[in-house]
Order: sequence, then C-alpha cells, then structure tokens
Amino acid sequence: MSPDLKYLLFSTILCFVQVLVAASGANTQVGLNTLAGNRESLPDITGWAGRAKRAHLNMIENLVLFAALVLIAAAAGKANATTAMGAMIFFWARLAYAIIYVIGIPWLRTVVWFVSVIGMAMIAWALLQAL
Repeated sequence: MSPDLKYLLFSTILCFVQVLVAASGANTQVGLNTLAGNRESLPDITGWAGRAKRAHLNMIENLVLFAALVLIAAAAGKANATTAMGAMIFFWARLAYAIIYVIGIPWLRTVVWFVSVIGMAMIAWALLQAL
C-alpha cells in the first residue's frame, strides 16, 4: 500500500473515531433515548460535545477532498514523494485539529486546519505538475 493510501486509511479511521467521540458527547448531554429517537426536536449539543460534533463534520468535508486527491494520484499512477508528504501532513494536522477543537483553542485550531489544507494543496500541485 502506498503511503498516500495508508494515510487515507488512517484519516478514515480518524473520522470514524471522531463520530464515536461526538456521539459519546451527545449521549452524555441528551441521553440515548433522545438520540435513538427521530431527533425532531434535538436540543443543541454544547461544550466539548458540540465542538466534537463540529470537528467531525469539518473532517467529513475535508476528507471528501483529500480522498479524491489521493485516489486520483493512485489511479493515475502519479503518487510520489510529494503526494506522500502531503498525505502525511494532512493526517497529522487533522489529528491535531480534532484534539485542539475538542479542547477549545480557537486560533490554533484555524492554523492547524490551514496546515491540513497545505497537505491537500501539495497533492493537487503534484497532480497538476504531472498533467
């Protein structure tokens, strides 16, 4: 398995862990009966649980783009050291982002998110160079 695909796997697992953390936080606030219901009048999830939910949703948004880039590189046979480095940067930045978001450090969270975008940009740039 290429490093790019390995970090895609790790990122997918991270996304799954984030949904578990978010669900656990929601469960502590509103209870399993409310979560198992139709959620038509679900109260706002606040505090660390709300931040965990928002971090997870942000991961989903970014994972779609990251997965597309990594899969394009793999399918086109264009994975290289730059795409591998970009994938590694994305994963570790996203892991840091999740932790920092749940803890609640706003500006550092934004900086780390930008680092993950740099990782994706590295992959995109390598693909554009290979055209």
